[in-house]
Amino acid sequence: MLQQYNPKNENILIWVGNRLYPRNEAKVSVFDSSVQGGDAVWEGLRVYEGKIFCFDRHLERLHASAKALAFARIPDMPSIKRAVVETLRANSMTDGVHIRLTLTRGEKVTSGMDPRLNQKGPCLIVLAEWKPLVYENKTGIRLITSSIARNSPRHLDSKIHHNNLLNNVLAKIQANQAGVDAALMLDANGFVAELNDTNLFMAKDGRLSTPHADACLHGITRGLVIEIARDMNISFTERNLSLTEFYNADEVFATGTMGELTPVIEIDGRKIENASGMKVLEAIRDKFQQLKDTFSEPLPF
Repeated sequence: MLQQYNPKNENILIWVGNRLYPRNEAKVSVFDSSVQGGDAVWEGLRVYEGKIFCFDRHLERLHASAKALAFARIPDMPSIKRAVVETLRANSMTDGVHIRLTLTRGEKVTSGMDPRLNQKGPCLIVLAEWKPLVYENKTGIRLITSSIARNSPRHLDSKIHHNNLLNNVLAKIQANQAGVDAALMLDANGFVAELNDTNLFMAKDGRLSTPHADACLHGITRGLVIEIARDMNISFTERNLSLTEFYNADEVFATGTMGELTPVIEIDGRKIENASGMKVLEAIRDKFQQLKDTFSEPLPF
C-alpha cells in the first residue's frame, strides 16, 4: 500500500459536528447521509511549517460542491476555519500533516434518499493525521489504463468534490491487481481524463498540456501548475489528449494535494522517455516549492 498506518495517529483528536473526540470515539450516526448514500463533500488539505496550503481555495471549492448538492445551512468559511485550527491546535500539529475535511448533508430522521429527511443540518468532520506525501516523487509512479471511465457532467459532474468515490475505487482496484501505483482513467469519448486520485499533465518538446476539466476535477494544484506555466512563459494548452500522446510524451506528471507533483515513468508498459531532454517538470516543481509559502495561510498558534 502507498499509504501506511502511522502510530503517531493512534491518539489524535478528530472534530465531528461541533466538538473534538478521541480517535476511537469519533463517529457519525448510521442515519448520516454519508453512510446512507455517500452524500457528502470533502477536501484534502496539507499543513507545511505552520501554514495551511491554499486554505481559502479549498474552502471555496467545498462551498461550491455543497451548494451544487443543495446542502442546507452550509457552515460559513470562518466557522470551518475555526474547527480546522482548533483540531490542529489540540493535536499540536504544525507540519507534515494531511487533513481530510468532510461536510456531510447530516443526519436523517429515517433512512431514505430524500434530502428533506436531513433536518439537522450538515455535519463537519476534520480528520488531521500525520501523513507524508502519498507518492515517492523522486522515483515516480507506474500506471495502467483503467476500463472504468470517468463520469461526464451528464452523469455525475466531477467538479463536485463528492464522497461517492466508487468510480475511482474501481479503477484503483484494477491498478492494484496490475501491480502498479495508480489507474489512468479516460472520459466517455476515450480521451485521457485523470488518474483515480490526481490530475495529469504531459510535456512534449517544451510544450505543456493537460486534459480539459470536463470529466475530471479542477484540482487546486492543477490550477497552480497552470498559473506557474503561464507566469514562466511555458507554452500551455488545455485540450483533448489521447493515450498515444501520453505514451510518446517527453514527461508526464500527476498533480494533487496528496502528492504534489509526481513524475509518471510508465503507462501500460510504455516507458516515458524524454526525447527532447527538456525539463519542464523540474522547472515547474522548483517554482511550485518557492510559491508554497505565498499560497499558505499561517496558523494562529
